[in-house]
Amino acid sequence: MLRYLTAGESHGKGLTAVVEGMPSGLSLSEESVNADLARRQVGYGRGGRMAIEKDRVEITAGVRHGVTLGSPIAMTVRNRDWENWRVAMAVGGVGDADEEQLRRVTRPRPGHADLAGAMKYATADVRNILERSSARETAARVAVGAAAKALVRRFGMDVVSWVVEIGGVRWEARRARSPHALYRAAERSDVRCPDRAVSALMRRRIDEAREAGDSLGGAFEVVVTGVPPGLGSHVHWDRRLDGRLAQALMSVQATKAVEVGMGFAVSSTPGSKVHDEIFFSARRAGRGDGYWPVGRGYYRRTNNAGGIEGGMTNGEPIVLRAAMKPIPTLYRPLRSVDMATKRPFKASIERSDTCAVAAAAVVAEAAAAFTVACAFLEKFGGDSVEEIDYNYRGYLDRIVRDFS
Repeated sequence: MLRYLTAGESHGKGLTAVVEGMPSGLSLSEESVNADLARRQVGYGRGGRMAIEKDRVEITAGVRHGVTLGSPIAMTVRNRDWENWRVAMAVGGVGDADEEQLRRVTRPRPGHADLAGAMKYATADVRNILERSSARETAARVAVGAAAKALVRRFGMDVVSWVVEIGGVRWEARRARSPHALYRAAERSDVRCPDRAVSALMRRRIDEAREAGDSLGGAFEVVVTGVPPGLGSHVHWDRRLDGRLAQALMSVQATKAVEVGMGFAVSSTPGSKVHDEIFFSARRAGRGDGYWPVGRGYYRRTNNAGGIEGGMTNGEPIVLRAAMKPIPTLYRPLRSVDMATKRPFKASIERSDTCAVAAAAVVAEAAAAFTVACAFLEKFGGDSVEEIDYNYRGYLDRIVRDFS
C-alpha cells in the first residue's frame, strides 16, 4: 500500500515527508523533486515569503545511487526563515522571552482554520493552529507528488495542469490542443494560463486586487494522460477513483469545489450531449510500445466523463477541475474578535499572497499524481518496478487480445 505522512510547521525548522510503499528500482533524484518545488513557488501575485524561501529537498532515506530501494523514502525541505523564528517556534522552553519574541496570536482570521482549530485543540494561542494549517505544508506534498509522478511516468502517464480562471477572468480551453501543448504554454506564463492575452488580463486583475489590499481566487485544471482502463472500482464507495481524486484535490488548502470532466455542466445538458459514445476500429488496436496511450480497438470521440465511468478509468485522460477561494489573509483585514479580551479587532496579518492559484495547480498535480499512483499499484502492484512492469504488460496484452 502506497501512503505518506508529512510533518512540520510554517515557521519551524522545516517540513518532512515519509513515503511508504514505493517499489524498488524507480529512478528518483533530488533535482527532479526540486524542479516541482520551484514550480510551486512561482506565480504572479505571490507574497514576500517566496523571496525568502528557495525550497530544496534533501532525500535522507529510501534512495541509493538515484534509485529507490523499496524501503520508506524520507524527504526534508528546510525553512530558510527559521532563524527569525527560533524563539517563537522553539521546541524546548523559552525562559523569560517577551511577548514580541513569542509572537502569540489571539485574533483569529476569517476564512482560516484559526478559531475552529483553537476550539478543537484547546489552545488560546492561534499560532499553534495556523503554523500547521498554513499552505506552507504543501511544499512537503509537492515533494511526495514528485515521487509519485516519477512512478506513473515510468508507466507512460503524465500529470499536467493549467489555470483557467483568476478573479473572474476566464479562459475557455480549446480541446483541439493536446494536454501537453497546453501544459507547455502554461509553463511559459507567470499565471500558468496557456493563453497570452488572457494571462495579461489575469495579471491586471491581480494588480487591481493588490492595490485594494484584497485577494483573488480562481480555478485550474489537472489532466492525467496515458491512463489505462480499470484503475479504481465500481464495487465499493471508497474504491471509486473519481471520489478519491475529488478528496485529494479538496484536501489542498483553500480548495472549495472539484469537478470531473464536464462537472456541474452536466446538470443543465441533455444526456445525448453528455455521454461519450463508444466506437471501434481495428486499425486502432494494439498497444505498440507496451503502454496504453498508443492505441486500442474501442475509443471515444469526446471525453465529457473526464476519463472516469462507474468509478473506474476508461482509458481516456482524467480531467479534473478545482476552484480555489481567495487567500483569506488580507492586507485590508476583515473584522474579528480577540480571543483574550473578546473585543472586536481587525484580524491579524501574516505574510500573504494576493493570488496563489498558479501554485495551487502545481500542488493539485501532486495530489492527483499520488492518488493515481495508489490506484495503479493496487491493480499492478509488486515490490519492484520490474515486477510491476510484468504485471502491467500482461494486463494490456489481455485487453488487446480480448477487446480488439
